[in-house]
Order: sequence, then C-alpha cells, then structure tokens
Amino acid sequence: MGSCEQPTDEDLLLSGEPAAFGLFYQRRVRDILGYMMRRTNNPDVAADLTAETFAAAIVARRRFRPDGAPAGAWLFAIAHRKLVDFQRRGYADERARRRLGMQRRALGEEDAALISLLGAEVSVEWLSELPADQRAAIEARVLDERAYQDIAEELGTSQEAVRMRVSRGLATLRARIGSPR
Repeated sequence: MGSCEQPTDEDLLLSGEPAAFGLFYQRRVRDILGYMMRRTNNPDVAADLTAETFAAAIVARRRFRPDGAPAGAWLFAIAHRKLVDFQRRGYADERARRRLGMQRRALGEEDAALISLLGAEVSVEWLSELPADQRAAIEARVLDERAYQDIAEELGTSQEAVRMRVSRGLATLRARIGSPR
C-alpha cells in the first residue's frame, strides 16, 4: 500500500490499532445507522442497534479473516444478527413495557460514547475503574451481548436496575472522553 493510498476496511480491521478501528467506525457508522433506521423506523432503536453492532465488531474483529467476506459484508452480517435478536426480544419487551406503562430508557447516545471509548487504548483501563456493578452490567450487555433479562436474573435484580447500571456506567465513561487523564 502506497503512502497516498487510504487503507482498506480489511486493513483497518486487521491492524489491531485502536485508531484503525476508529477510522473503520467513521467510514461505516452511517451505513449501519441507515440500515437500522430503514428496518426499525425508530431513531432510538436504530442508534442502540448500531452501537451494539460496533461493540460486537470490536470484540469480533480478531476473528475477521481477509480471505472470507469483505469487511463491509462482515459488518452487515453482525448488524443483521443484532436486528434479528432485537426483533426476537424487542417486540416482547416493548409489549411488556406498554402493559406496565413503562418508558423505554434510551441508551443510543451513551452507547455511541462507549463505542468511541472502546476504540481508544485507555478504554479497558477506564472500564476497570467503574464500580463493580456498573462494570459487570456493561461487560455483560455490551461486550458479551447478553439480554437485560438474563443479566437481571443472574444478578438477582430487575431489568430496569441493570439498564440503570449500564446507563450510569456509560455516562461516567462518556464524561471521561472530554476530561484529561
């Protein structure tokens, strides 16, 4: 690759450098957000699913193989799985929330902040500095891609409590983006 050429998406995924994943994210985030928006017709859900897609891609990038599907197709396969998972769990969650008169807690902006952090070298250190309950909730939900219900059952608490832990932890991480270390 010449010095004037832009790295390919495949190069970015294979590099292992946090800045390279950040560039991959910048190149692809609008595509994934548009895909999710067209399929859900809900900006909050689209943002959440986009964030979940990139969080999963960060974790899975070590398994990306350049001799397989192109990087864009690989990312859209992850996005499609996130959408199918949402459709499976989301409709039931939404019906239950409406029956109980509960509002859905939007995490799109906070998840986007976490994705930015996960691309940074210091993110793992910052995650380890969170209170144990928040760190465990973020790791289970965002990194391990587990359902709120499963996490709540494991922790012996409500789904809303798990959502609050994720939200608070992400808010703390987001605040660190702008603060010097």
